[in-house]
Amino acid sequence: MKNKFFFRELTFLLLAVFLVVSCTDEIDRPVFPVSATIFHSVKDKQVAFTALTHSAVSWQWDFGDGKTSTEQNPVYVYPEGGYYVATLTAKDANGNIATDEVNLAIALTPYALLTGDHTREGYNGKKWKLSSSHISGGDYLANADAGLTVVDGTPKPLPDGIFSTEFGMGDVYKDEFTFYYNGDYKHDVKEDGGSFGGLVYEMVNTGGSGIVNANGKDYGLCIAKYTPQPEATFTFNESENFTVSSVYAPPTYSVTFNNVMTLDFSGTEFIGFRDFQRKVILNKITDSRMQIIMFMAAGTNPAQIIGVNTHALILSFDAVN
Repeated sequence: MKNKFFFRELTFLLLAVFLVVSCTDEIDRPVFPVSATIFHSVKDKQVAFTALTHSAVSWQWDFGDGKTSTEQNPVYVYPEGGYYVATLTAKDANGNIATDEVNLAIALTPYALLTGDHTREGYNGKKWKLSSSHISGGDYLANADAGLTVVDGTPKPLPDGIFSTEFGMGDVYKDEFTFYYNGDYKHDVKEDGGSFGGLVYEMVNTGGSGIVNANGKDYGLCIAKYTPQPEATFTFNESENFTVSSVYAPPTYSVTFNNVMTLDFSGTEFIGFRDFQRKVILNKITDSRMQIIMFMAAGTNPAQIIGVNTHALILSFDAVN
């Protein structure tokens, strides 16, 4: 009997201790404020979002393209590639909120690669300049024929830095060309106030008075004074059949490049090389480099050839950090 009484009393004692400890835990358990962090994974245009939250009872997602969701962990497919800012707003039972956001680069289009991430704070366009790394870019001087064949006697690819080392025209690597998401365009000719261009074009338009460097005259190249156009714009076409003049295609003296990307500019503006033909082919583009085909009319026969393309400069441009 004594043992039975002892064990019964011990059981009551342990139960009392357990209840006291449990109540103490409930009283002392900390209450964490609402918090929110976004985790995500991207595959093509599909993004799997995860809301890493504490004390949240509701979740509001804004995917940055006008679409929203109230799921905690939504999976969303963006209809178009581009730059987006996705925002999460989490709310607790008392109405307190916490937010987080993430910058996304989704299946970037050539236009997005050209103009940069317009969703970033302080966005001021994307700058490009002529690359001196011609070998890795596969740059060369071409004839303005349908096959863009390499000019006889010139290397393919061009040696790195050739316009500086061989022609003494290193300033052509300094000029900057800025493309903005809204279609604005800015051109910085730097200290020399000049731009890379065709010698015949300058002779026809200024009589040569604007030429500041004619070291490339044997190839029809020069640097000449140019004043960038204020409030300039550009036009990008992702696919078109582009016809240009060519001395290699009589009797029409024109060739057409099918399904190519093109860049055109307002007023007198251009990119990279100034000549009669200012509209260019955007041959290829990545986030850090693009290659452009720029045409040149170097003929000097007034009756037939002036202004008709004879060559093309196929050159790469690097994005400026």
